[in-house]
Amino acid sequence: MLKSLVNKYNIAGPRYTSYPTVPYWSQETFSLKKWKSSLIQSFKESNSEEGISLYIHLPFCESLCTFCGCNKRITKQHNVESPYINAVLKEWHLYLELFDEKPIIKELHLGGGTPTFFSPENLKRLITFILNTSKLAPHHEFSFEGHPNNTTREHLQALYDVGFRRVSYGVQDYNPTVQKAIHRIQPFENVKEATELAREIGYTSVGHDIIFGLPFQTLQHVEETILKTKALLPDRLAFYSYAHVPWIKGNGQRGFDDADLPSADLKRKQYELGKELLAEVGYKEIGMDHFALTTDSLFTSMINGDLHRNFMGYTASKTQAMIGLGVSSISDSWYGFSQNVKGVESYYNLLKDNIIPVYRGHILNDEDLVIRKHILNLMCQFETSWTNEKLNFNDLPDTLIKLKEMEKDGLLNIYSNKIEVTQKGQPFVRNICMAFDVLLQRKKPDTQLFSMTV
Repeated sequence: MLKSLVNKYNIAGPRYTSYPTVPYWSQETFSLKKWKSSLIQSFKESNSEEGISLYIHLPFCESLCTFCGCNKRITKQHNVESPYINAVLKEWHLYLELFDEKPIIKELHLGGGTPTFFSPENLKRLITFILNTSKLAPHHEFSFEGHPNNTTREHLQALYDVGFRRVSYGVQDYNPTVQKAIHRIQPFENVKEATELAREIGYTSVGHDIIFGLPFQTLQHVEETILKTKALLPDRLAFYSYAHVPWIKGNGQRGFDDADLPSADLKRKQYELGKELLAEVGYKEIGMDHFALTTDSLFTSMINGDLHRNFMGYTASKTQAMIGLGVSSISDSWYGFSQNVKGVESYYNLLKDNIIPVYRGHILNDEDLVIRKHILNLMCQFETSWTNEKLNFNDLPDTLIKLKEMEKDGLLNIYSNKIEVTQKGQPFVRNICMAFDVLLQRKKPDTQLFSMTV
């Protein structure tokens, strides 16, 4: 039965870190002026109550990982560090000028690229400046993505000293054949040392990222990786499907062919096996493709109904405004999205002219806001209710048809004013969200834009 569902629902679809999804942003209704206005509105509404989130993209890597779809710049020249940090701080200053009071930071995350490409001193300088120009929410959370091969004690200590308590290490898979294919040679001993160092220094949440569906990856490879992961018992895990999107410019997915990738059926078996093994030591499934121990804040937020999803993935708390700094970073005011230019040189040039380096975005209309809320509910709570009189099932006939088909397949239950995703349907939550995606329904893409849902 599972195999037939996989065959039926394994189609290209968004991961819904936003709605509308980036390919459906409307440039006709967007401008930098409108983006600033939407952020100022959101800041006034939410800053004193919940604070803001801050994402900083650090794009540099010393070598190319061929599974990666992120925006990055490959270089071994570390003289790029200071100019880039100076530019990020300039961008932050331009945002500060929009607000009439200091922002209260509830959440801060360093992503990449490889944040630990930067020296501990430069990372500390970056964060110290931001802290000196803002306030902190009582229960703030600072986190960063670390590469186990180059995250040193000095990195961990420097970031701990400025408030970081969570680190996430990219593991992917421990098998040498898979590691060679994705150009990520990373022995278990390196991950073990980086994990234990973080705990010794005082980090309260250590996460590992593991990917299934990688080239040449077998069911046994996944089992061996999960068993080694269980030995280290990270506080939370992202255990997600490899997103094969080789058509996206600059993503570096090369060195293997489509034929080298596991089938959709095998990928699903890899996930189910991993999930079963993780459950044996107390991991709880969080939303889509995430797991956490019951002592981790991500589990607590799920139980309390505070779980949120944004461009950083699942987070333990919601903020209405999220500012993204650095090349390619995406910001979210709830009423609008914006994305920075992707080239480092273009980023520098705009900042020299005192221009916030946004190159595209979307201002949400009333329909967008309602549907966004439903998709967020589904991704975070596996249910959503129709309490908004502006829009209901009858206004979305195509959505209702798709949902009824999924109900027949046992993926969800439809009630008079809400739907609930069943346990059987949770692996297909992306497909369920697609039923609500009216923009995708109105204009099917001419070319493949998204990775496969299974």
